[in-house]
Amino acid sequence: MVEVWKAVGMDMERVQFLNCSEEINSRSDEYWTLVMDIARRNSLKRVVRCSQIMGRNESDDLSAAQIMYPVMQCADIFFLKADICQLGMDQRKVNMLAREYCDATKKKFKPVILSHRMMPGLLEGQEKMSKSDPNSAIFMEDSEAEVNTKIKKAYCPPQVVEGNPCIEYVCYIVFPWFGKFEVSRSEANGGDITFTTPEELREAYASGAVHPADLKPSLSRHLNKILQPVRDHFVNSPEAAALLKQVRGYKVTR
Repeated sequence: MVEVWKAVGMDMERVQFLNCSEEINSRSDEYWTLVMDIARRNSLKRVVRCSQIMGRNESDDLSAAQIMYPVMQCADIFFLKADICQLGMDQRKVNMLAREYCDATKKKFKPVILSHRMMPGLLEGQEKMSKSDPNSAIFMEDSEAEVNTKIKKAYCPPQVVEGNPCIEYVCYIVFPWFGKFEVSRSEANGGDITFTTPEELREAYASGAVHPADLKPSLSRHLNKILQPVRDHFVNSPEAAALLKQVRGYKVTR
């Protein structure tokens, strides 16, 4: 992940990375005291409400470890002295638990919560991407061929906007990056067309003016443009290339 950030231009001179495991091992007495204090100040029912952060439901039969997980994640915020928590909407409940803990302990400064939109999985029925399913999302290290294949297989029913992951990718990745979305089509299908707002695209797609067979290749092209600098970094940096090879060796195939 650090190498990806380097590839997209992060100034490493102004960044310090903390590994939570290293911090916990060096100050374990402080950490576990904090964990237990958060646990004792909250009911079991309140902690179980945070089970969404693990992809679970409140009605699931949770193990003791799964009940402790939200408490530990909440403790991480204070242990690492995080001022801002920037996570997906699925992590919102544990972030709010942290703010409630501030009220309970009379802490003056609460962590700022920035919750970003959850991108759906690329396959039908996937509410969000899954790290265990490589076909459910586009990853920063994906090759051009992998991006093309994943988007080609993605769920994209004609004239259906809601729950369409391809439309979501265009609206929340392509438009913010390029400020527009260019669809390449043959003259027989109406010729090339450029959309300048997500609303224009949604309306055109819902009406059938844009077909999945035109949307998907155009989406792939835009995503590959975004990812190309990252690919170049992993090719040109021997250290980054070695790390990528090591990480790919850990992947579980199904």
